[in-house]
Amino acid sequence: MGQLLPVTFEGIYFSVASSAAWAPHIETPDEWLAWAFDDRLIAGWSTPSIRPMPSILRRRAGFLGKMALEVAYQCLGARTDVPTVFSSRHGEASRSADLLLDLARGLPLSPTSFSLSVHNAAGGLFSIARGDRAPNMALAAGTSSVEHAVIEACGLISEGAPAVLLVVYDCPLPALYSEFEDCDEQPYAWAWLMEPAAEEMLSLRWEAGSDVSPFQDKRPPGGLEILRFYLRKDSALERVCNKRRWLWSRHVE
Repeated sequence: MGQLLPVTFEGIYFSVASSAAWAPHIETPDEWLAWAFDDRLIAGWSTPSIRPMPSILRRRAGFLGKMALEVAYQCLGARTDVPTVFSSRHGEASRSADLLLDLARGLPLSPTSFSLSVHNAAGGLFSIARGDRAPNMALAAGTSSVEHAVIEACGLISEGAPAVLLVVYDCPLPALYSEFEDCDEQPYAWAWLMEPAAEEMLSLRWEAGSDVSPFQDKRPPGGLEILRFYLRKDSALERVCNKRRWLWSRHVE
């Protein structure tokens, strides 16, 4: 079939040219597929190697950033000039909490820690390490962060980008914020190289909806729900959050 515009009145459409995922103790495609079909919680603090990144920059990244960088490198490979959208609901919350605690104690703040606590820290390290000047953005939109990131990526495709790298990553909140957790937070990162819709495609539609109380029936983070839908090749996924019903579908023409 001919190339479809990624954005229509009926939603957005795109294809995934390549993908990658990483989490503590779940690294290979077979391990991820096994995870997709069970209810195992992801836990642990081991970090990936990020071999393609120069060590001087690799050492600057923390646990969360290393996961994001690993899947970004795996998914994009040697391609350059590809816009990137990094999406994390919480971002470097642990670094930010440490900085706030130091501030409360009257201690001087570390400029390095501050620069790595901002939401675009991982994306910035990725572009610097690769010497790549393609557009790079970081996005957070609460429980529907992934959906908004996909919309942003499809917007870039509709404006002419032949491909967009989407990186989704998060980890449990620091103990300081544990009372605000509204899902079973787990450490993970995954990436899609998104392209205009082809014969095998995913679509995302949305409509107004009423949120269920976030403190009832805790579910996995949205990023893991969507990754499971993708890996299992499910035909559909419905998520209700941010007062919207998000409707994911898979299509094969």
